[in-house]
Amino acid sequence: MEKTNRTRFRRKIFLSLVFLFAFFVMFGMVSVVRVFAQEQAPPVEVEMTAERASVARFGLMAAAIAFGFGAIGAGIAIANVGAAAMGAIGERPEIASQALIFIALAEGLVVFGFITALMILGRI
Repeated sequence: MEKTNRTRFRRKIFLSLVFLFAFFVMFGMVSVVRVFAQEQAPPVEVEMTAERASVARFGLMAAAIAFGFGAIGAGIAIANVGAAAMGAIGERPEIASQALIFIALAEGLVVFGFITALMILGRI
């Protein structure tokens, strides 16, 4: 009985791996077809004028400020919320999961700053 259970389990694992591999191969083939179906466009060189350089300069500064202030704000928030959360966990350990949620919310500020910086850089 024990041996038949092992062989069934091994057969299920083997079939699962085969199906998973087949799925990855099919997904890879479908996603790669689009890349090879497109025509190669010649690279377009954009000449950097004084006006474009000025716009790019301010765009880069705006992206740096967005990410920098997001990181600084998140650092301040995590410092305050994290200290309070660790104090609360020290008194009542059962609220640890709730305290970590507040820390994660403060960490979201960095993500917003990073996304804003990427959006700005995409427009330059």
